[in-house]
Amino acid sequence: MIAADILPRWQSALPFWLSFLLLPLIWAAALFGGWIILLPPLVTWYLFAVLDGVLGLNLENADPATPEEDLVWYRSLTTAWVPLQFLTLFGLIWYVSDAGHLSGLEKFGVFFGVGVVTGTIGINYSHELMHQRNRLERSLADLLLAMVLYSHFRSEHLLVHHRYVGTPRDPVTARYNEGFHRFYPRVLRQCWQSAFRAEREKLAKKNLPWTHAKNPFFRYWGLQIIMLILALLLGGVTGLVLFLVQAGVAIWQLELVNYVEHYGLTRKHLGEGKYEHVRPHHSWNAAHKASNWLLINLQRHSDHHYRPDRRFPLLQNYTPSDAPQLPYGYPVMTVAAMIPPLWRRVMNPRVRRWRQMYYPEITDWSSYNKAKTPMPRA
Repeated sequence: MIAADILPRWQSALPFWLSFLLLPLIWAAALFGGWIILLPPLVTWYLFAVLDGVLGLNLENADPATPEEDLVWYRSLTTAWVPLQFLTLFGLIWYVSDAGHLSGLEKFGVFFGVGVVTGTIGINYSHELMHQRNRLERSLADLLLAMVLYSHFRSEHLLVHHRYVGTPRDPVTARYNEGFHRFYPRVLRQCWQSAFRAEREKLAKKNLPWTHAKNPFFRYWGLQIIMLILALLLGGVTGLVLFLVQAGVAIWQLELVNYVEHYGLTRKHLGEGKYEHVRPHHSWNAAHKASNWLLINLQRHSDHHYRPDRRFPLLQNYTPSDAPQLPYGYPVMTVAAMIPPLWRRVMNPRVRRWRQMYYPEITDWSSYNKAKTPMPRA
């Protein structure tokens, strides 16, 4: 269903701006402490899950040919977030580090909430920005990732994940029966390695060493060092620790989403290290309205892999006959992922039905389940 008239009006973009309300909520947690520090994670995780239940699904599709000038309010959303997150993060480091009314546990709680927001919103917005063609938006993506010490995500996502999703060479494709608590340490190690290897191989094709200035890892490291120094200058050792707390929580939030997005879904191996092309059925999707507002349509994940440079308001919804659907939005599914027995109970039957639906000819899936098997080079 095409909703051709919804995009030109600024009102249609307004629900996606709800994420900005999380910033004053974090400041309120720092100012008042106590039970208020629980609100940022509770609102981010649970309020939007409740709203999903109330508001239901959004099955409408915007016209993918909508001109760029009609998307100004959507583009402004992701770019405006960057300076506001920067000011909030470092302003809170300066304020909370010496806040006498907050106990050590409350300070930790405030920055746990900051990490929920910088991970759920900040990294997600960086994901939207890094996929765009202009240099400004990509630079803003780098700033957001440096604030959570995960700058290599840009290289890993663009050069590895989109190319090898659904194959053993993609670290962030969670294997069938691989619980999140095994997935997470593996991904932390392998994503950095695969990102660095991809950039090194890209330079080698130009007969350049990895030490060349064109290697973006030097920019990544420089930006991250600046962020660490700034945290130390503003808040001393306490400020540095609080910065690390939010970064750790943000990375955990990102990898929870990565785990959910492709769990158990694999591309068919064609032999000699070659795999079929990426298709809509290689990503889990969710059409839940409120969580797609929060996550700027990230849950329309199949279309993102089909058209990675398509801006978020134009991402298309797929029907259950075209792509697998999650029973709930990401806020609920990421909580379930933290409880492996519950996750397997909910998702393993869906993966088995998916296999039967798309690949009934495959009877032995053992080779597709090996989390550490490298994909042969094409």
